[in-house]
Amino acid sequence: MRGRISLSINGEDRQVGDLSDMIWSVAEIIAALSRFVALAPGDLIMTGTPSGVGPVGRGDVIHAVCAGVGELSVTYGR
Repeated sequence: MRGRISLSINGEDRQVGDLSDMIWSVAEIIAALSRFVALAPGDLIMTGTPSGVGPVGRGDVIHAVCAGVGELSVTYGR
């Protein structure tokens, strides 16, 4: 499976990768996790992260995108 994944802080790209770069496929992750947890539409599965990890501060806007799936924006510390 291919698809761009990215995370920006206050509009600045911090992390950019592709689903194909993951060690385990999306299907493998869902299969393994669903043995222990009932998953439902809208659930988020947090895995490892591409390079670019850094601090965030109160009020920072974090925007995540998974191509073909959706987007999520949160304001830290609210």
